[in-house]
Amino acid sequence: MANFDLTNLAIQALCPTNEILYDDKNRPSIMVKLAKKTYAQLGLGESTDVFPAWIVNGQEVDHIWISKYQNIVQDSRAYSLPGKAPRTNITLDNAIGACAAKGAGWHVMTALEWGALLRMCAQAGITPIGNNSYGKHNTETIYTGIPVTFENDGRTRHIGTGTGPLTYSHDGTISGIWDLCGNVWEWTGGIRTVYGELQILADNNAADSSHSQAAAGTEWKAINASDGTLITPDGSGTTEGSVKMDWVSGKLTYSTAITDAARGDHNLPFYNITVDNTIGDAAIKLLIALGMLPAKYGQTEHDFAYNQQCYFNNAQAERCFCRGGSCSISSYGFPSFNGYYARSSSYTSIGFRSAYVVLPSGS
Repeated sequence: MANFDLTNLAIQALCPTNEILYDDKNRPSIMVKLAKKTYAQLGLGESTDVFPAWIVNGQEVDHIWISKYQNIVQDSRAYSLPGKAPRTNITLDNAIGACAAKGAGWHVMTALEWGALLRMCAQAGITPIGNNSYGKHNTETIYTGIPVTFENDGRTRHIGTGTGPLTYSHDGTISGIWDLCGNVWEWTGGIRTVYGELQILADNNAADSSHSQAAAGTEWKAINASDGTLITPDGSGTTEGSVKMDWVSGKLTYSTAITDAARGDHNLPFYNITVDNTIGDAAIKLLIALGMLPAKYGQTEHDFAYNQQCYFNNAQAERCFCRGGSCSISSYGFPSFNGYYARSSSYTSIGFRSAYVVLPSGS
């Protein structure tokens, strides 16, 4: 038996859903394997349709693998390894490139994959926490991670990947995906806004690097508000009948029109996101799948217990999305998204996480 096989046996004995995957350089990443789910299995009605995170190039895939840890970069490639300082000061395009360089099927984690994890955690009644308060979670006073970088005043900035307590894992076990809350914002692929119009790639096609996510890429599509189908955008964020991010009475309201574009910047809790009567059921279903709308929108009850602040800007030509919050703002957490940054943004607060899928035959 090869040493690689023995290593995988050892890790799976402790963490049954974990697997070590090797890239084009035969270098390892520790990944968490997620089996295909339907909408019904993720608590979204009774539909037996496969959740779109497991649909790539028009075909279902049996599994997706998510990096267990926020990624580092070595030799221009992304790696998921424990106890490391996560890579920061990286643009969206460079994060996409560091994943794609590993070989076919490697990609920066997508919005649909984040949305799938949101639904899995909501189903389990778990809100994973993490370093959102200089080395610890703001709700805890005892547990911390291992510091690996520091602020100028000596406070902890980043903790080593996977070094926090079990509450930093998405399923509350050692087998889970770590640090989805805090430490660094994580770039997510397959989603952006153009002047507040939400645009995506079809299904989870962002998992295949042959589909361009460049600013001028031709595969970006707007969402038809009435039926959830994808339509070609007009390039100015004013596509007729498309889903747009409006600001109404202190809430992000998905609508076919934007009434406040002059202001642009908005900040609100995840549970204050809603839709107006121009958004049909199929579009709502897609917004929930993307992790951009709570499943219980419009209700006092919501899916996650705390740290839900979100941010968006509907006045800029293009804005891309990070998820999960950083080490320094305790109001942000696992459900949070941040649509403030341009794809060229590069800060100590922004990192990323790779994922992997076996591309369907013929892709």
